[in-house]
Amino acid sequence: MKINHKSGGVLAMVGTASLWSMGGLLIKLIDWHPFAIAGMRSFIASLVILAFIKRPVFHFSFAQVAAAVSYAVTMILFVMANKTTTAANAILLQYIAPVLTAFIGAALLKERTRMEHWISILFVAAGMIIMFMDEIGGGQMFGNIIALCSALTFSLYFVFMRMQKEGSPFESNILAHWITAGACLAVSLFLPAPHITLKASAAMLVLGAVQMGIPSILISIGIKRISALSANLIAVIEPVFNPVWVFLIIGEFPGWNTVVGGAVIITAVTAVSLIGAKRSMG
Repeated sequence: MKINHKSGGVLAMVGTASLWSMGGLLIKLIDWHPFAIAGMRSFIASLVILAFIKRPVFHFSFAQVAAAVSYAVTMILFVMANKTTTAANAILLQYIAPVLTAFIGAALLKERTRMEHWISILFVAAGMIIMFMDEIGGGQMFGNIIALCSALTFSLYFVFMRMQKEGSPFESNILAHWITAGACLAVSLFLPAPHITLKASAAMLVLGAVQMGIPSILISIGIKRISALSANLIAVIEPVFNPVWVFLIIGEFPGWNTVVGGAVIITAVTAVSLIGAKRSMG
């Protein structure tokens, strides 16, 4: 069965979100400071992308640099948000990004936000609230503000990546990971040295190569085929996959809030993706 251009982009983004979602489980196996983890993860991820494209071309255009900086800042802010507010708040506030992408994408990319996108955003928001109903609240205001800032930079990342739909967005991700690695590893010099063990090293390798490196390749492929908003909407299924990995590897069954909320999110994202694919075929 032949996969059309847009459907290929949707599948690439689904793969991106599912692999991103492994992060929480893998990070628990690494007893390092979050900045050391983020820095080493990005360094390994950059090597994976380099191995894939072999000859990167850095022309340092506005879109290439802006996408890199946006993503690097997003990764660093998300680490900070998880340290200064609840994990649920950090995830929920960051995934306000599709709403921001709808407006920024319309302004900068002239990509039309259709009715199904707005309906999908409402259902995704409802699903997120259901998933994290018991965990919402608390946290420090400073951490919540950081998480909101990460939502803005995350939405800008999708928009600036989409600006390169006629070019190569891979290099933006390489630059982003180099910026993140440099900043986080520099901060790590002033923190306690990480405890190197075989388990931590193996988990770190998988975290960098599989959880971050491969998705960086997939999103660079997917964003060339679908709109920035569609890509961002599909990315919100990341928290849904996290309890799936926990169930498959640890055997811990997710709560019913997670199951119901996840089902709402997946249904909304699937529906909007199918409508978009059908429209492109028509």
